[in-house]
Amino acid sequence: MRAQVEMVDPFDLPDWLGTAEVRWTASSTVRGAPRVTGELSGERGEEVLGCDLLAADVAYPEPLLDETWRRQVHQAWEYGQVLLVGYGGRLTVAVPGTAYSADGVLESVSRLARALGAEPERFRVCLRL
Repeated sequence: MRAQVEMVDPFDLPDWLGTAEVRWTASSTVRGAPRVTGELSGERGEEVLGCDLLAADVAYPEPLLDETWRRQVHQAWEYGQVLLVGYGGRLTVAVPGTAYSADGVLESVSRLARALGAEPERFRVCLRL
């Protein structure tokens, strides 16, 4: 059974994401994973926010997203953006593809920063092997 998916407005997220130094830390492996769990944290002790990465084109053994959501993911990516969704109750950055790599994570988090109105240089990424 697929997780419940809902649109997330970046302006509804905590303000510190656009003003502080932010770190996205993976809590699951990145290598070839279709979904990477992680969290966002700020430099000043802000509350930690769960934030996952989702490869939207996974179709086996079951699609992670239906065709309508996948189309929106691809459209956002084409325009240099990412689609922010709630996926199973967690903030999720959905991007085209079937698996992640280190470069894919960096590009996804960079686009997340821009979606939040922040400079990508303010974001750091910590990956799990």
